[in-house]
Amino acid sequence: MSHYHQVVEVLIDIEAELRQIGCWDAIAPAPEALRSEQPFSVDTLNFAQWLQFVFIPKMHFLVAKEEGLPKASGITPMAEEYFRGQQLPVAGLLAALTRMDSLLGGGS
Repeated sequence: MSHYHQVVEVLIDIEAELRQIGCWDAIAPAPEALRSEQPFSVDTLNFAQWLQFVFIPKMHFLVAKEEGLPKASGITPMAEEYFRGQQLPVAGLLAALTRMDSLLGGGS
């Protein structure tokens, strides 16, 4: 299986996990919120929104165009911090994000 296919499979898992824990928004944020230049768009989006509206679409775009993927990733630590103390079953999401970090060379 190609590296791109592996990335797509994990993106599907991330989406499924976000939906399962109730962190998938039906309505997109305002366009200006998506133009943040801060890491993880922390000034305009929460982490789950960043995954849904920035990370997942960007990765799908890169895969579709067969462009270079990021060489490093550290998404899992951000997710652990964001979900810390929340009473959500995030183990599956964290596992999927860890797989993505490994695929992108960040290991986590």
